[in-house]
Amino acid sequence: MEWSIQDIARSAGTTSRTLRHYGAVGLLEPSRIGGNGYRYYDEQALVRLQRILLLRELGLGLPAIAEVLDGQRDSAAALETHLELLEEEQRRIGRQIESVRTTLRKLKGGERLMAEEIFDGFDHTKYEKEVTSRWGADAYRRGDQWWSSLSAAEKQAHQQEQRDIAAAFGAAAGLAPGSDEVQAITRRLYEWLRPAVSTVSAGYFAGLGQLYVDDPRYGFEGATAEFVRDAMKIYAERNLTG
Repeated sequence: MEWSIQDIARSAGTTSRTLRHYGAVGLLEPSRIGGNGYRYYDEQALVRLQRILLLRELGLGLPAIAEVLDGQRDSAAALETHLELLEEEQRRIGRQIESVRTTLRKLKGGERLMAEEIFDGFDHTKYEKEVTSRWGADAYRRGDQWWSSLSAAEKQAHQQEQRDIAAAFGAAAGLAPGSDEVQAITRRLYEWLRPAVSTVSAGYFAGLGQLYVDDPRYGFEGATAEFVRDAMKIYAERNLTG
């Protein structure tokens, strides 16, 4: 099957002009151009456009998208990575939606509010025992004090940066963990950790990467977690000590 440029633009919620621009920069070529000059797209082009739009939503520019797509020859594997990230975000948002619904219901009904219900999906203390057992009570206390010192806007920005970093890793899946682009994302993760941890040693950073593989609750799953672990290990070896 194939679709005209107008059909694709309408279905994808974009414009024919945008699709022509994608073609001009080599990002999305039409499968054929008719004798009347109209552009047509086949199923393979549709899948590529879906990946482009997903990467755009993750905040990548067109040059970065081109590099990612060139490094991802297996479209199905790339989409599986995107699906993992979207499902994780869906679960997190779902918990927050239910939290707000519960709060509204109890407020309207005059019921007693429970903190664990109000902040489900927002809680940063749920791994207190694990952090304490792995890195000590002092490590958790420093992180908790730092977090408590932030304003609501700062907390939201910090959480958003975590989601953006995870999305960037997913978008870069298929590139080499030691590539400049992936290492730049890994540096963002390192900088994201520093305010809470203070000193991020090579052992800590590499160990955290392994923790992402061992426990999917920390935000990464499957091949994505292994990819992030490998990138963190390389970053630690190149840039950190201890």
